[in-house]
Amino acid sequence: MANYRLRSWLGLFFLMAIHFGYAQNGRFQQAVSYQMEVAMDVATNRYQGTQVLSYTNNSPDTLNRVFYHLYYNAFQPGSMMDVRSRTISDPDQRVKDRISKLTPEEIGYLHTTRLTMNGKPVRYKEVGTILEVELATPILPTSTVQFEMAFEGQVPLQVRRSGRDSEEGVRYSMSQWYPKMANYDEQGWHANPYVGREFYGIWGDFDVKITIDKTYTIGGTGYLQNPNQIGHGYEEEGVQVPKPKGKTLTWHFVAPQVHDFMWAADNKYKHDKVQMANGITVHHFYIPGEKTTENWEKLKEFTPKAIDYLSKNFGQYPYKQFSVVQGGDGGMEYAMSTLVTGQRSLPSLVGVMVHELAHSWFHGVLASNESLYPWMDEGFTSYASNLAMASIFQASATPHRGSYGGYYRLVKSGLEEPMSTHADHYQTNSAYGSAAYSKGAVFLAQLGYVIGEEARDRGMLRYWDTWKFKHPNVNDLVRVMEKESGLELDWYKEYFVNSTKTIDYAVKEVKAADEATSITLERVGAMPMPVDVVITYKDGTQEMVYLPLEMMRGEKKAEKNAPEAILSEDWPWTNPTKTISLKRAFDTIKSVEIDPTKRMADIQVENNKVEF
Repeated sequence: MANYRLRSWLGLFFLMAIHFGYAQNGRFQQAVSYQMEVAMDVATNRYQGTQVLSYTNNSPDTLNRVFYHLYYNAFQPGSMMDVRSRTISDPDQRVKDRISKLTPEEIGYLHTTRLTMNGKPVRYKEVGTILEVELATPILPTSTVQFEMAFEGQVPLQVRRSGRDSEEGVRYSMSQWYPKMANYDEQGWHANPYVGREFYGIWGDFDVKITIDKTYTIGGTGYLQNPNQIGHGYEEEGVQVPKPKGKTLTWHFVAPQVHDFMWAADNKYKHDKVQMANGITVHHFYIPGEKTTENWEKLKEFTPKAIDYLSKNFGQYPYKQFSVVQGGDGGMEYAMSTLVTGQRSLPSLVGVMVHELAHSWFHGVLASNESLYPWMDEGFTSYASNLAMASIFQASATPHRGSYGGYYRLVKSGLEEPMSTHADHYQTNSAYGSAAYSKGAVFLAQLGYVIGEEARDRGMLRYWDTWKFKHPNVNDLVRVMEKESGLELDWYKEYFVNSTKTIDYAVKEVKAADEATSITLERVGAMPMPVDVVITYKDGTQEMVYLPLEMMRGEKKAEKNAPEAILSEDWPWTNPTKTISLKRAFDTIKSVEIDPTKRMADIQVENNKVEF
């Protein structure tokens, strides 16, 4: 009997161990460390490189293969990006059919010429923008392996984001230029072909040496390790930089805990540095001229202000430098840096800089999978940059007006798709752009209406503290906001993210009821929301009736500058109408209005107000 009990207890222990083992095998972060050396030939626009990649498998899974991104292979006639751009109904005007017309000297390519793991050759196959690697020896959980690679590339003519010889004359905008290990997470591998959309990477340390013509200045990701050998505006004050021997210089950068590495180079760049009081160095690189110099000189005032504002409201910027670099084809975010076209008016230049800088929080450090949740990067960045611009310029009392307008136009277009759509698979560019940028920003702005702006703002800082460097998803964000507000919010995600159902509430009827007043409200749209109803009286005073959704399981706290709430009743989402009774006479009322703050994304505000 004793042996039977022992066997039973051991069996139970074994089952519990299996259960708890699987229960704990959820979220994890893979880790990488890149060492790269690359030599650029500015005459041919080709480069040769080597890469040593230490890869740590922190997953519970054994990996039998890995994948690298080879982004430059997209810039070839017949590529998926080319075909997608030529067949989508509203192509990006910067791309259209340009890739199909590139000559052999103008195309981009990135090829692996040698690859080993732990010193042993592996089998690999190039499939468009993805390198598929079959491993001779599996990568076990919690183990670290070392890949060694030789590669070669040709910089494409500037078409989209990356490239050479842009319209503004920038020689090299080197983003997505190296073989980059794809990310593996709890959903498996994310080896998405590059068709011009979003990015997802593994945090790690980069050690990069770039050899290039000595007349070129480089700016971008990372901390320069040999400034007093390089010069070009990096050297310490008063240091004499020796003249380089030969025709080239080797620039040595390191970048800790980033998931990408960008650099740009030009032999006409002017380089300015601004040292912030908190120790952050801000670099600006631009080509001087009539269309740039005056505004780029003024830009130096605004970049530090934006860093301070965003750090205070969304979490402290974690790096010691940020570079604003003229280049690319618009504005694009990278680790510790951005590429922006530079021949802009000052408001445009500052606006693009602020937006790309704000990506440092949502693309760079929180870094949700942008392919699955592009709105959690682009939308939240738009939300943050709207606020930053309003603060810097002490401007609009309605900073998100443009985002709401973009969302309303999307709804009216009939092209809207759920925000849960994979970024690459939207039917139109306009639906993708409006959903990711506009509706994504509205998600946060409107959340302040649902749970209260103070709770939302605290939640954003808590979101940063909880999920920085951990690739959060939408459920992670919702849970943070639930904990901060004490309300249940899964319904908000299901309706606003996973569907295209819209909000439309109306004041249906206001009538006298003896010496009181009866107000009937109607939910016209399919998406339910809590409702603030403000009653303005003829004597100028105001009161509010607050109608939370029953499924919120609570109420938002009273907000600053809001009228006093005289009544609060749950409105079940199943009920299309709600009638409330005021203990005030009908003839004392001047107007009844749903959400006068306009924070609720009601697609038809004309029926929100009744005046007498």
